[in-house]
Amino acid sequence: MHHAADILLALFVIFVAAQVGAELAQRLRLPGVVGEILAGCAIGPSALGWIRFDELAAGTPLDLLAELGVVFLLFAVGLETRLDDLKKVGRSALLVGVLGVLLPFVCGALWAHGSGLDWVKSMFVAAAFVATSAGITARVLQELGVLDRIESRVILGAAVIDDILAMLLLGMVTSLQEDGGIDLAGLGLVLVQALGFVAIIGWVGTRVMRKRGDWLDRPINPLSPLTIALAICLGLAWLSTGFGLAAIIGAFLAGMIASEIPRRDELEHQMQPLLALLTPFFFVLTGAKIDLAVFASGSALWMLTIASLIAIATKFVGGALGALALGRRGAAIVGVGMVPRGEVGVVIASLGLAAGVFSGELYAVIVAMSLLTAIVTPPLLALLLRGHRAGATD
Repeated sequence: MHHAADILLALFVIFVAAQVGAELAQRLRLPGVVGEILAGCAIGPSALGWIRFDELAAGTPLDLLAELGVVFLLFAVGLETRLDDLKKVGRSALLVGVLGVLLPFVCGALWAHGSGLDWVKSMFVAAAFVATSAGITARVLQELGVLDRIESRVILGAAVIDDILAMLLLGMVTSLQEDGGIDLAGLGLVLVQALGFVAIIGWVGTRVMRKRGDWLDRPINPLSPLTIALAICLGLAWLSTGFGLAAIIGAFLAGMIASEIPRRDELEHQMQPLLALLTPFFFVLTGAKIDLAVFASGSALWMLTIASLIAIATKFVGGALGALALGRRGAAIVGVGMVPRGEVGVVIASLGLAAGVFSGELYAVIVAMSLLTAIVTPPLLALLLRGHRAGATD
């Protein structure tokens, strides 16, 4: 009973902090997600200590709730994204995804090697520079009501490609770290499986839903479209992890499939209470995971500064170069939208620490870099997007 009471207290603290942080951020004309992340930093174990480190560990109730929040967020984003819209930006999304992976990986490896690590460990560090956190950018795009813009569709399409490539790179460097060799056949199989999963679910699922979407209305329960759609979301989120992809990719695909039903607008409206309850936990916990005490050291601050500049510049340049066809402003929006690493960088840093690749200081730097990119992106993206006509390019 005591344990249950502790969890309820933590839920209360996190939820209230998220609302206060989001309100303050919005009053300062910043996206609410910025306030939620900073609220997490404030109440986390390295500041006020209202949330303990052991409560943030993988598999804890708070961690599971945060994961559920970002899964539902990407499902809601998928609801506002149609397959036909993504196909129109396929070439740009592919370029953004590929360049946005290669450039950060190469520069991250060079920086880590220059800092004294061998090439194998350097490539493991570089993997943390690669994967974009779709959850951060998607929340900002949703808050600003610009998911229908061509730049938003490019970002979301590129995020899927980005995740597949990042997963392959992580598999490669993990293999090198374990036995010094790369299983090309194994990596090739993983690539084929991941691409096949995305293509089959996205293409077949949307077509089935267009023709048979009315079956969601057959149950007596008036909320049946929502409950069935959520079941599809959770099922595909789980299934995507079996193909080496993040759960949010499956959730996004589920939302894209559900966007084809006639009652899509009603489904979006029904999702709002769930999002209001669950998504703040993901962003607050993202901020709470940073250990601020490490940065009392000048050397750690210098490492953080360099790592963050590399992470931001390489992702921005890679994304913008891939989206030049959208014009200068469109390319800048896409470049900024691809910057946040968020939970993806944190996960890779955790793997590196467990494998003995990262020191405590380097781990803290990578985690802080991941969270810093998540903090700086929303206001920059809002500045570029706010006040401009949907779909406009320069």
